[in-house]
Amino acid sequence: MKALLYFSLLIPINFLAQEQTTSEKFWTQLEAHCGKSYQGEIISGGAEGDGFTGKKLVMHVRSCKKNDIRIPFFVGDDKSRTWVLHKNTNKILSLKHDHRNPDGTEEKVTQYGGTNSNVGLKNLQMFPADEHSTKMLPKAATNLWWFTIDAESFTYNLRRIGNERLFTVRFDLTKKIETPGAPWGTKE
Repeated sequence: MKALLYFSLLIPINFLAQEQTTSEKFWTQLEAHCGKSYQGEIISGGAEGDGFTGKKLVMHVRSCKKNDIRIPFFVGDDKSRTWVLHKNTNKILSLKHDHRNPDGTEEKVTQYGGTNSNVGLKNLQMFPADEHSTKMLPKAATNLWWFTIDAESFTYNLRRIGNERLFTVRFDLTKKIETPGAPWGTKE
């Protein structure tokens, strides 16, 4: 028994406790905002008539489960969009865009997104378009979505590789706002 106790004292603590991957560190930062809402602004790619410019943009980190985080993205009165992040068993993150009609049914174009090819960085996760997205939206075959997070801001970004298209919304994490109602298709 003494030998076992002595041996256990020689094993470094970090050997016994698994260190978080960078994707898990990103996840933990995002989870810290669960239940909170923040207002955003377009910092790249906005244009009159694009459906976003001039409207109040709000993200609400609504649901944080062990392997899923749901973030409704409200554009004015439009509550159709929810970003769904999923963490698989390899701790790789994926992103889906869940689009709903006002009655809660899925829109025709929904569940598109991608999966990171690795664990990413603690402040950056990238999602190249997956096969489902490419079949649904052939023009989106070269889409690359990514999120960034730090103590002050969260960004949602879309770049279409091969052209100048870049869209970025920055949310100020230092100023919580009143949480809007539920996204379409979700009960309070």
